[in-house]
This record gives sequence, structure tokens and C-alpha cells, in this order.
Amino acid sequence: MNRTLKVVLIIAISFGIYDALQHYAFSDLATRVNAYIDNIGISYLIKCLVVGIPLFIGVGVIHNFKHFFETVGLAKSIWKVFLFSFICTLPMLVGYFIVFEVDVEITIASIFNGAIVAAFIEELFFRGILFGQLFRYTKIGFIPSIIFGAFIFASGHLYQSQEFSVLIGVFLTTFIGAILFAWVYVEWNYNLWASIFLHLFMNLYWLLFSVSSNALGNIYSNIFRIVTISLILGLTIYYKRKKGIKFEINKNTLLIKK
Repeated sequence: MNRTLKVVLIIAISFGIYDALQHYAFSDLATRVNAYIDNIGISYLIKCLVVGIPLFIGVGVIHNFKHFFETVGLAKSIWKVFLFSFICTLPMLVGYFIVFEVDVEITIASIFNGAIVAAFIEELFFRGILFGQLFRYTKIGFIPSIIFGAFIFASGHLYQSQEFSVLIGVFLTTFIGAILFAWVYVEWNYNLWASIFLHLFMNLYWLLFSVSSNALGNIYSNIFRIVTISLILGLTIYYKRKKGIKFEINKNTLLIKK
């Protein structure tokens, strides 16, 4: 079987099973895990990992159950991309500190779940597996590789509002975010920690300050978010050009890898 077709079929089946478990088994699993683990954060992480087992198996089948961490981008160096992510998200931290009030009711559990677990799980599932396996290990280009995953990722945030206009804003914001994180993941040499830390810091600052109840935010929050995105793009481009590293995403890899 053609390798591209094989990877597409395996990823499609894996995500189909994952989606079914997410919708029909997560609540029951949550009840069972909470009965044994009296820690909201740890139990939530375990539930996410259990539901993600079909995805892990899918990646294993693609690579003959070898080098899982390398094939999803978790075996890369951490500290350089940690510093890069912190610097890029500083405008959000400083801007939110100036404009918004600190959420005094925030808990350790909400930070752990909403920032750390959410960033790690979403980047692993949607960038490292759904997008990464398609773009990195097939001849499919960046645009077709990211569209489906970005659509699912954005759709998963539509619970945040009931207003149609807000829903459209939330969808577009998270859809663009999925594309940005995928681009960072690829251009930082398939280092998933780059997109994980960016996602983590952006979520963390959103939670620490009373910014908004949904991902769309308001004019002030989006000004600082746009500055952060500009830094992400600018510093990545500057770093690669200074080091003489070619860009992975270019005219020859947008639609079909030539």
C-alpha cells in the first residue's frame, strides 16, 4: 500500500475511534477515575491519555511501534523553545497585567487543567499526531494537512458561547491558532515543545487575568495577542535566516510535496 494512503487511513481511523470515545465514554471514564484518584488535575490528565490510546496505537502502527516520542516531536530539546515561547508571549503577560485584573478566584487545578494539560494534550493530539503524521510522513502539503485538524480543533472550542457572532469569532480565532501552532511546530524542526510552551503560556495568561470567558476576547486582549503572534513569526523567521536554515513550509510544500 502507498505510504501516504496508509498514513491517511490509519490517522482517520484512529481519530474516528478517539472522537467516539471522547463523546460517548469520557463522562463515564471520568466518574470511574475520580472514584480512585482524589486529585482533579491528575485524574483529568489520565482521562485524556486513556481516551487518546487509539491515537497512540495509530502512530505505533505507522512506525512499527518504534520511536514514538521522536515521531511526534517530543524527543527534541526543551530550553531553547521554552525561552522563545516565553519571550514571544511577554506582550500578553505585561499587557494583561496592565489592562485586566488578576483573577483572585483561580485555583491550582484550573491552571493545571486549563494551561498545562490542555496545552500538552491538544498539541500532542492535534499537531504532533493529526497534523504532524500527515505532513511529516506523507507527500501531502501543509494546507491540506492542517485544514482538517484545524477545523476539528476550532470546533472543539464552540462550547464557549451561544451567540452566533461570538461563535464565529471563537471558531476563526482558534482555527488561525491551530495553523500558527502547526507552522511553529514544523519550522522549529518538528519540535512539539515549541507549540506546547506557546500554547501553555497563552492559556496561562488568559486564565490568570480576567480577560474573557471565551477564546475570542476583546479589543485589548487581541491587540496584545496580535503583538505576540507578530513576535512568533518575526523571531522564527529571523532565527532561521540567521542560522541559514531553510524553511520547511514553502511553495514546494504548500499543497503537495514536490
